[in-house]
Amino acid sequence: MSADKSKRREPREFRNAKAGHDYFLEQRYEAGVMLVGTEIKAVRAGKVNLADSFVRLDGGVPVLYHAHISEYDFGNQNNHHPYRPRKLLLHQREIRKLVVATQSGGYTIIPARLYFKGALAKIEIAVAKGKQHHDKRQDLKRRDAEREIRRAIRRDED
Repeated sequence: MSADKSKRREPREFRNAKAGHDYFLEQRYEAGVMLVGTEIKAVRAGKVNLADSFVRLDGGVPVLYHAHISEYDFGNQNNHHPYRPRKLLLHQREIRKLVVATQSGGYTIIPARLYFKGALAKIEIAVAKGKQHHDKRQDLKRRDAEREIRRAIRRDED
């Protein structure tokens, strides 16, 4: 490996920060993402936002909506649209499980993170149930308590 490659750091993972805050994440699946040339270049440049995105099953095909991948800076007039729907690649048995989970009611499919596996862009999608306001408050209280415990332990060690 040359020195140029070791110095160059491209983001390897993009998380959906709102996913864990707004939803109970249950089953997770790894899916491939169909991207055009300028999209993969923009992803490698770190221009991704999954905050308001979701997955819908259109005719039995999972499609990612509202994932923002910025236009590639060095693209030409054929640059991609930032919010275009992107087809996800899953095995048929996984798609059937997603169909059953979403038809049971109260569940949705959201992207949890986008990452690279070798040269391929993969997305982790999760079957999720929406949190109520009191659930979010309980999570915040639990996180604050854990943080205080960690601080106390650190103070005792010093």
